[in-house]
Amino acid sequence: MIFTGHEIADIFKEKFSKEPKLFFSPGRINLIGEHVDYNDGFVMPAAIDKGVYFAIAPNNTDFINVFSADMQDELHITLGGIHKMSGWKNYILGVADQLIQRGYPIGGFDVAFGGNLPVGAGLSSSAAVECGLAFALNETFNLGISRIDIAVICQKAEHTYPGVQCGIMDQFASVMGKQNKVLLLDCNTLHYETLPFNANDYTIVLINSLVHHSLDGGEYNVRRKQSEKGLGVLKKKFPSANTFRDITPEQVIENEKAFDDRDVYNRCLYVTEEIARTKRAAGLLKADDIEAFGKLMFATHDGLSRLYDVSCEELDFLVTLAKQHAEIIGARMMGGGFGGCTINLIKKEKVVEITELMQTQYEQKFGIHAEVYVMSLSDGTHAL
Repeated sequence: MIFTGHEIADIFKEKFSKEPKLFFSPGRINLIGEHVDYNDGFVMPAAIDKGVYFAIAPNNTDFINVFSADMQDELHITLGGIHKMSGWKNYILGVADQLIQRGYPIGGFDVAFGGNLPVGAGLSSSAAVECGLAFALNETFNLGISRIDIAVICQKAEHTYPGVQCGIMDQFASVMGKQNKVLLLDCNTLHYETLPFNANDYTIVLINSLVHHSLDGGEYNVRRKQSEKGLGVLKKKFPSANTFRDITPEQVIENEKAFDDRDVYNRCLYVTEEIARTKRAAGLLKADDIEAFGKLMFATHDGLSRLYDVSCEELDFLVTLAKQHAEIIGARMMGGGFGGCTINLIKKEKVVEITELMQTQYEQKFGIHAEVYVMSLSDGTHAL
């Protein structure tokens, strides 16, 4: 289901019989720098014009009352009784738990939320929910939390309640995004640059494979552990290296025999290559060379599929189709993997023609009608 901000406000008023404050929290895309945020690398995300709306008001009790319009489900719990549950509720509870643990004086509140962000498409609907709630509570209870600290709190909330050991990128992009800009984020120091994204004659298009995946405690966490193991191997060879950014792809290749696990070697090669690619990509955006930037996107997909092993047959097929069109200058899978979307840079006047053809070919192959979303870059989480 898709909800507008007005609809969420109306749902809130019907449920709770009072006037709310309204907030918008965007999803995010990541142009390049995939699966390196938790490996102390650089990423290039941007907030998008699709996200989650929150209608909220304090209720002067010790109860949290939540209605998820998307799930048509409710949560009622006391501030003192917060504990892990399942599904969407953990994203709400994790944020409340983190604020309470850190001593922020939140009171009871009523909230309704929902939006137009497809779940399972790799657009970080979870981060949008976490950051939207944290931002709304910050404003509602005058907590004085900075935007960067909101991102850090929400990352910790996802680690503790849903149990996904995500990096900082999703939450950071959701809170810190700027319209028509991308962020070059150093995931080690949280230093960031705001870069122009002059797509010129091209537009960002997502093609949703509609293959859904859950990352809770699964392959995502396996990749993280493999990366940590590989970094340990490399640190023995290069004692001065603190993170993957201190190691080059060439050094990984030279020390291939030090790895007793081929998968761990492949993960390390991918991570070091992707960190280097992302730094190159930033220079290309500053030079307004969008075509060369697109070539790096194709290279990233190849690494995600061959070395990091987080793609799938459907995503590989969509990227292969993209390579057949000169009007698509870059494409790759985006997000955690094992389904979700490809992100494509497509010539503006050819978007409808090409995506309709790709949808037809994809449906003939897999019996699934892929969804297409044309993206605009948006400001981060904000009051409406």
